[in-house]
Amino acid sequence: MDVQVIAIGVGLIVSLVFTEAFGLAAGGMIVPGYFALSLNRPGCIVLTLLAALVTFAIVRGVSHVALVYGRRRIALMLITGFVVGAALRAAAACLQGPEAEAAHAQAWLTVVGFIIPGLIALWIDRQGLVETLAPLMTLSVGVRLVLVALAMEPML
Repeated sequence: MDVQVIAIGVGLIVSLVFTEAFGLAAGGMIVPGYFALSLNRPGCIVLTLLAALVTFAIVRGVSHVALVYGRRRIALMLITGFVVGAALRAAAACLQGPEAEAAHAQAWLTVVGFIIPGLIALWIDRQGLVETLAPLMTLSVGVRLVLVALAMEPML
């Protein structure tokens, strides 16, 4: 079975158990699984968190001039996260050179996923920065440890 599928599945289970036990979400149910796969590339983690913070700031700014709540807020967070992530991904690809575009998934500096920044920004908005990032990093390491224990650690 594919390592990515196992990582996301384990991330879902661990996120659900953590949320039920402590009442804190880890930036979305699928995020710890994706982050666990990228822990060997800290630049990707940092760039993704930067995209989430920029997304949060943009949507917070828009909410001061427009009515943004409920489904609109969720949709705006995800769309803005997608756009910010795409912009940072393109900028990082320019920094890495043309060979990085061919091997986009293995680039040393890219944004993790496409909706991941928006999901993280949504949960930062809902429960706070520390309350989102602390469980996210803890559960990501936990998922990575499960992958190591199952001898399914992704290649470095």
